[in-house]
Amino acid sequence: MGDRLKGKVAVVTGAGRGIGRAEALALAAEGARLVVNDMGGAADGSGSSQTPAAEVCGEIANMGGEAVPNYDSVATPEGGENIIKTAIDSFGRIDILVNNAGILRDRMLFNMTEEEWDMVMKVHLYGTFHCTRPASVYMRQQRWGRIINTSSISGLGNMGQANYSAAKEGIVGFTRTVALDLGKYGVTCNAIRPNAATRMTVTPELKEAMRKKASTMGVTSDDEFEKFFNQMFASKPEHIPPIVVYLASEESGFINGRTFFINGSQIGFYQEPMIIATINKDDGLWSLEELIKTVPEKLCKGVVNPAPPQPK
Repeated sequence: MGDRLKGKVAVVTGAGRGIGRAEALALAAEGARLVVNDMGGAADGSGSSQTPAAEVCGEIANMGGEAVPNYDSVATPEGGENIIKTAIDSFGRIDILVNNAGILRDRMLFNMTEEEWDMVMKVHLYGTFHCTRPASVYMRQQRWGRIINTSSISGLGNMGQANYSAAKEGIVGFTRTVALDLGKYGVTCNAIRPNAATRMTVTPELKEAMRKKASTMGVTSDDEFEKFFNQMFASKPEHIPPIVVYLASEESGFINGRTFFINGSQIGFYQEPMIIATINKDDGLWSLEELIKTVPEKLCKGVVNPAPPQPK
């Protein structure tokens, strides 16, 4: 075991399986003491089991580390409070928070129910807030902390995931503002967009959506599609922890409010959104006729509809 995080206490939500489990093990391997949070539910959030979190704690103990399980839901304020309270009660502090817990309720927008929208928002976006708020109180007081939030490339747009995309992109905006709120207290907040194949991401619904997307790109055979799919999801859970552990370390203090992409061995650093073209009118308001002429020629020259109308 290493000692880069010796003396630090970390909380990882959704740490019973997949990416969260890999992150918890990697943080423990660098000397952090862990709260392993996981309800043990299915990918859609249904059911519960204490086994996954308990098993990860056992793995950490076998490594010579220290870890305690927590089975609360991030979807409620009480759950988030209790997750952080577990760290304080067990180890006396909270230094690192990795917001990883998530569920999927994939559905095309026109078929999506309000309950499917709400549940994904509650776990991903609300859950990130529910855990970060109580953790920030302690981090601000001790004037040190590392918060790593989990977004997704789906936030940039993905068929059949309007709820998930909205929640994940909301997390990026949340990350930027938390960085500004807490930076002066020695606390950083960053986000990752992992592109990993896990039991949650590789669902039948997602595969079908990807198959439709691939067909528009000329990918038709099953063999071609499997190659396309594997290229799109090059990461395994073990590819994600190195950048997370780095962002949790002392050495990463100069990075705050930023977002990283992980796909296999590739780690990308996102440029923040910026205006790339403008049009100005000095003599008053734009008329509709002027915009109809000017926007295609100057403001949005070369822009192509990514989902053009298809024949019935």
